[in-house]
Amino acid sequence: MQSAIHQPQKIATGIAILFHIIGLCGILINKELFVTLTPFNLLLSAALLIYSQSNKNSAFYLFVMICFIVGFLVEYIGVNYGYLFGAYQYLPALGLQWKNVPLVIGVNWFIMMYCCGVSVQHFLNYLWNRLKEADQPFRSNVGFVAIIIDSALLATFFDWVMEPVAIKLGYWKWLGNGAIPMLNYISWFGVSAVLMLVFRLLSFEKTNQFAVNLLLIQFMFFLILRTIL
Repeated sequence: MQSAIHQPQKIATGIAILFHIIGLCGILINKELFVTLTPFNLLLSAALLIYSQSNKNSAFYLFVMICFIVGFLVEYIGVNYGYLFGAYQYLPALGLQWKNVPLVIGVNWFIMMYCCGVSVQHFLNYLWNRLKEADQPFRSNVGFVAIIIDSALLATFFDWVMEPVAIKLGYWKWLGNGAIPMLNYISWFGVSAVLMLVFRLLSFEKTNQFAVNLLLIQFMFFLILRTIL
């Protein structure tokens, strides 16, 4: 039974590794062509996360919807009014846009929030159960405040890793002198913390190993590109 539960996560991990390797090689060979496939990669990643999620319930789907809506809304405010993140503009690489914001950006917020939340939850659970006293119970749901703060910090760090690569790939550009403002990271942390509070309050399964794997895969993907581009 346990192996049957983990099978979708293993399949999803294999697919994610394959497509990120293809994407990495493709960008190095023909950047203009493969960058346009980014929306497909984001949709595939989100679909794999949903596929690999065990015990899917209404709370899980509610979290998906909240991440998409809040993510799109803050980007709408950022792009059109210059608040929250600073003055920036999305370029055509991320696909179809509405009100100057790519529709797929809400999907990206879900991927980031879910992967960071599950990864931090997984790590804190591991620490608790390795370091607990013998008479303390095994736990799989620890660290209410730590989950929120640490996950928001992790998401902000990921954005820091990704930003220079995204600019070079033509996902978006910063206006003015082109520098990435500190406000961007402050707002990333703030918005992420709010969504992580929602993550922590909603009751759904948060032990998806594929989410941890996908975050590591994406970290490696952007770190490699940050190094060689």
